[in-house]
Amino acid sequence: MHETIFSFRNVRFRFPDDEQLTLTDLSFDIHRGERVVISGPSGCGKSTLVYLLNRLYPFNCDGIISGSLQLFGKDAEEYAPGEINHRIATVFQDPDSQFCMPTVEEELAFTLENLHVPREMMKQKITEVLALTGLSALRHEVIQSLSGGMKQRVAAACALIMEPEVLLLDEPISHLDPVTAKEFILWLDRLQHELDLTIVGVEHRLDLWDSFFSREIQLDRSGSIIGDKLATAHPPVLLPERASTMVPETVLKVNGMAVKAHGKELLSGLSFTANRGEIMIVAGPNGSGKSSLLKALCGIYALDAGSIQSPGIGFVPQSPEYLFLEKTVVRELAFSGIASSAQLNDLMERLRLKEIENAHPFSVSHGQKRRVATGAMLADRRTVLLMDEPTSGQDAAALLELHRLISERADEGVTFLIVTHDMEFAESLADSVLLIKDGKMTGKYPAQDVWNHGELLAEHHLLPPKGAGRLAESFA
Repeated sequence: MHETIFSFRNVRFRFPDDEQLTLTDLSFDIHRGERVVISGPSGCGKSTLVYLLNRLYPFNCDGIISGSLQLFGKDAEEYAPGEINHRIATVFQDPDSQFCMPTVEEELAFTLENLHVPREMMKQKITEVLALTGLSALRHEVIQSLSGGMKQRVAAACALIMEPEVLLLDEPISHLDPVTAKEFILWLDRLQHELDLTIVGVEHRLDLWDSFFSREIQLDRSGSIIGDKLATAHPPVLLPERASTMVPETVLKVNGMAVKAHGKELLSGLSFTANRGEIMIVAGPNGSGKSSLLKALCGIYALDAGSIQSPGIGFVPQSPEYLFLEKTVVRELAFSGIASSAQLNDLMERLRLKEIENAHPFSVSHGQKRRVATGAMLADRRTVLLMDEPTSGQDAAALLELHRLISERADEGVTFLIVTHDMEFAESLADSVLLIKDGKMTGKYPAQDVWNHGELLAEHHLLPPKGAGRLAESFA
């Protein structure tokens, strides 16, 4: 048996302001070279468990922990703050949360400085890790000018430049287009063999990983282990097909849109319309301009050319924290004052937010943050709603309810523009697909004309959806 890297015995954890435990009586070992995935419903404590593994918790949150937790055969509390981080590297769910410097090269250099790497060695190490991660062309780019997917790859490069023994991954492919996600997994597979890395990942979409993980630790809603078994391929969540109810009334008109930011041309010459009740999927490779399009439509980015006509636009961003204004979840949803108390209660129930209604929106899980932001925008009753990767961090039940809510609001006449790399979700909802590549619009197509067009999908780093179907009975 290989060396034991992590050893948990009856570990319990809760945050100081919570009465209930976040993690309950966890007991397991992880050995050197293993590939372990942690699964479970949104908000069950998966990310919290990762933060115990890398020693970010309990000290950074004043958390209360009991039981025995050992790292590399040594009690976790015996490590000084930061001592373990060169051996255990983490790629967080939200890459923005771990960047400190403006450019890719400076961020990598900052990581090496913290490890006391001599300056004369830095250039070579940075060159090597950029080549390894396929990011050489982005060496001097401003990180905040990159797409969410590209940021995720930069975060991975920052983790790997530390030459760690363990790599912790918190939903690392959630912002990657399907082809790039597959390439990332293949690259990680090769890297793990070459370096004998121990890999522990948090993931909802195990169907995308095929046979990469050898073991799965399953948590339930109470943060307890309900399964520790050999990992098996998970089928994608099957969502019900939607019958379109859009009407031929244009509510969004974009004409000749062009956008520049940070000295770069992000979008050029985009022109399209959207009808009342239409669900439009915006798709394309990482860095193609999808998020930039949504930011331009809602006014975050100023137009350099062109025009936008719409009666009212709401936006659920990729990083939902940017939307939050209130100190509790329930007040966040009630902020607009438009929805009635009955409507708010219905949204809270359906988005599974009642259990966290008095929690601060910043303190909940990433998947829950997305549902809070979605609920706030749905309560705001905008004519057009923009959503950037709304399925990220959502378990099967949450995905189904999101599907139902979008379908119902579209039936009521709300128009949706949804950026997503989840082709199964896209196929089950879309009336149309807007394809973007290199900041330019390839075209807007009827959805059914896209799914079986292999060449068009490949050009935009997309994979054919596995097929919409009737939902499994357990989620009905």
